[in-house]
Amino acid sequence: MRRLGHHRLHGKTGGVGTKGMVAKLSIGVIVLLICTLSLLFSANIGGNREPTRSSKINVEELWESAESGGWRPSSAPRSDWPPPTKETNGYLRVRCNGGLNQQRSAICNAVLAARIMNATLVLPELDANSFWHDDSGFQGIYDVEHFIQTLKYDVKIVGKIPDVQKNGKTKKIKAFQIRPPRDAPIDWYLTTALKAMREHSAIYLTPFSHRLAEEIDNPEYQRLRCRVNYHALRFKPHIMKLSESIVDKLRSQGHFMSIHLRFEMDMLAFAGCFDIFNPEEQKILRKYRKENFAEKRLIYNERRAIGKCPLTPEEVGLILRALRFDNSTRIYLAAGELFGGERFMKPFRTLFPRLDNHSSVDPSEELSAKSQGLVGSAVDYMVCLLSDIFMPTYDGPSNFANNLLGHRLYYGFRTTIRPDRKGLAPIFIAREKGKTAGFEKAVRRVMLKTNFGGPHKRVSPESFYTNSWPECFCQMNPKKSSDKCPPDNVIEILDSRLESVRDPDSSSQTNSTVTGLER
Repeated sequence: MRRLGHHRLHGKTGGVGTKGMVAKLSIGVIVLLICTLSLLFSANIGGNREPTRSSKINVEELWESAESGGWRPSSAPRSDWPPPTKETNGYLRVRCNGGLNQQRSAICNAVLAARIMNATLVLPELDANSFWHDDSGFQGIYDVEHFIQTLKYDVKIVGKIPDVQKNGKTKKIKAFQIRPPRDAPIDWYLTTALKAMREHSAIYLTPFSHRLAEEIDNPEYQRLRCRVNYHALRFKPHIMKLSESIVDKLRSQGHFMSIHLRFEMDMLAFAGCFDIFNPEEQKILRKYRKENFAEKRLIYNERRAIGKCPLTPEEVGLILRALRFDNSTRIYLAAGELFGGERFMKPFRTLFPRLDNHSSVDPSEELSAKSQGLVGSAVDYMVCLLSDIFMPTYDGPSNFANNLLGHRLYYGFRTTIRPDRKGLAPIFIAREKGKTAGFEKAVRRVMLKTNFGGPHKRVSPESFYTNSWPECFCQMNPKKSSDKCPPDNVIEILDSRLESVRDPDSSSQTNSTVTGLER
């Protein structure tokens, strides 16, 4: 068996919940569980390896969570992890640009940068102009109190840079602005950035998208990123309530699948996939590409043959049919405005008529007013996180899909269907030329080689935010000490260390906690 049980809102959780659990849990309860450092998340324990693959795809098993291989999520520190010092080196401001999920990754990097520099982090700024034209800001999207409280063992966080008193006068600290290099190494933060911080008392890093290297040879730093991403960043209660309403309505009729249908103008223009559109549509795409992306000669047939084009809605439907999903499957679509309109959606709708999005399930005023803003994106994120199956159709440069893949992996190896576009391309091209014999069998053969949500080795260009295994996972009976789970009393250990900083006289307590963390 490839699967070890259900991991959804109802019944068992990741194949590891207690039998007899209440049949219906609210999202609020589940999110609370997500935000506890996963120390109480239990799992069936197996060998210290990736799960073996099945020789066939069973659609009924796909509705369940993937095999854990004995791993469970754990981002708590496993070695000596001192709390923030009473006095830091200064203040760190950042401006996170892009959409909601690009900003989310930037927030994780900002917390890690503050930890690296022993800086006080000013609540991250979310750029209102570069993508959504939405001025909700951090306070309008995330639960600020929860964010600060969750990260109290890691960094100091303030809402704004406080004024200082000097010679009886109030003085404002002006942050020194720096443009950090893309994917800057840790050394840059310990030299250039830290030097400026000590000189000016505060620095302002802008823009701050992809400004800290993802691959860092320090598992504790990577686990801090997971604590931020999967525990500290919790949406505000009104967003959670909207998400709960949608998921409850979808669940009332059984299983449901979510699909990120990335067949939108910006992604099609980025990919250079124009030829399937009419002349007027091609003109729009070429204009958008010229205005937003670097000039590059792109040939559609070549791009498609190597899997660089987003799947069309019809291709998505054909993949699902080949995997033996039928027309009773309920599907939630997380997508912006599909380019090309209904003529591209009609074949998909014919195959799978039970389609919904957040506006059709819950036509509330808040969602209708902000369906294309940060609130709408946040609701889509939560619904996709909690769906039984998630399918991204273009997970290359898509921050939304990549972050969800990582979150679902961390949240109990929840099933994902990740089409191998390069492997499927010749099959679709042959079908368009009339070669339909054996089409579904060929699709299944390609898909059998993909990962359906279980632990797997991260291979470039896969992002850490897409796959945080093994750094943010542990085993109860590991073969390697680095895979050992932290002690059950890790929270008490961290609390006592934090108190020792506030009360320097508690040195004996500090010594005992170091020993506890190193067990």
